[in-house]
Amino acid sequence: MCSPFFPYLKSNFCAIHRRRIIITNEQAEVAEQEAVCYLRNVHMSPFKVRRVLDCIRGKSYEECLIMLEFMPYKACEPILSALFSAASNAKNNLGMNKAKLYVSECYADGAGTMKRFHPRAQGRPFPIRKRTCSITLKMKERD
Repeated sequence: MCSPFFPYLKSNFCAIHRRRIIITNEQAEVAEQEAVCYLRNVHMSPFKVRRVLDCIRGKSYEECLIMLEFMPYKACEPILSALFSAASNAKNNLGMNKAKLYVSECYADGAGTMKRFHPRAQGRPFPIRKRTCSITLKMKERD
């Protein structure tokens, strides 16, 4: 039976439930193992963190350690701790070799914003936004 909204989808291919497409077990691919580390509510702007994450994306674990150690940015500290945590997760939980690890995916999303007000001229308030971010770092083993 075909769906009236998606006529190219057959019933043995997938099911549609509440506007979501659910793929059956025959179609699902086996995903590679990857170690994940989430850092939530880091008191830093996501724009500043993304600048560092763009430099380490796709690099090996050892190369990332060296780069983050000598970069002059304050955002390197939480990213370095996330990198250590992801590597430890890979070794202890998944049995991966740290020498073969690389950063497969990393991104920083905006989290909550603390709003403060600073007094300006003629007694008017000026809003100050103290931004926070969530950092996600995923590592895979290179063949």
